[in-house]
Amino acid sequence: TGFGVAPGASASIGSAGPQPTGCALPEMCYAYDALEPAIDRKTMEIHHGKHHAGYVRKLNAALEGHALEGSPLESVLSSIGPDDTGLRNNGGGHFNHGLSWAILSPKGQSSVPEGDLADRIDASFGSLDALKSALSAAAGSRFGSGWAWLVQDVQQPDRLFVCSTANQDNPLMTGIVDADIQGRPLLGIDVWEHAYYLNYQNRRADYVNALLDRINWSAVAEVAA
Repeated sequence: TGFGVAPGASASIGSAGPQPTGCALPEMCYAYDALEPAIDRKTMEIHHGKHHAGYVRKLNAALEGHALEGSPLESVLSSIGPDDTGLRNNGGGHFNHGLSWAILSPKGQSSVPEGDLADRIDASFGSLDALKSALSAAAGSRFGSGWAWLVQDVQQPDRLFVCSTANQDNPLMTGIVDADIQGRPLLGIDVWEHAYYLNYQNRRADYVNALLDRINWSAVAEVAA
């Protein structure tokens, strides 16, 4: 499911190129309870139907009459600076959530990395377990709200790395985030409390570990260049 298209339209994150803004909340490609017990139905309903929907609504308002109106979402994010608060927070929120929904897999449908993605993970981290440990550490050490990321180096596509960002920032925001964490996001883990608090309260590490067992690695591979 793409995240820059109207609900019901067909698009694939990463495989169809940047999606144009004038955004709509994407339909989920699985039921709200499909990720249980890792993520409960109520959390998914609120997270997608309220939080993500709010980012989409506010993003469209921020883009109205703006010079970047009509630009692909990734282009918007790479063009803004620290003071572009509306586009930074809401464009980031829309992109980040859209990617996160797309790379999760319902129970019983999990996968393992294959092909180029598996080779790049092994070359960059040593093993899939080492990558998961790095993601867990990045998510656990992010103070307050933010995201942990698996990122592809756009200059050296075989190099993958892990980082974290605050709030709704992401590695596409070249005018905002540090140069050493800029790149193409392949996988994002939301560590805002609204993503997990109903089920996990303050046990962020348990939430992250459960989520890492729900990754659709085929979808992650589709995002990669």
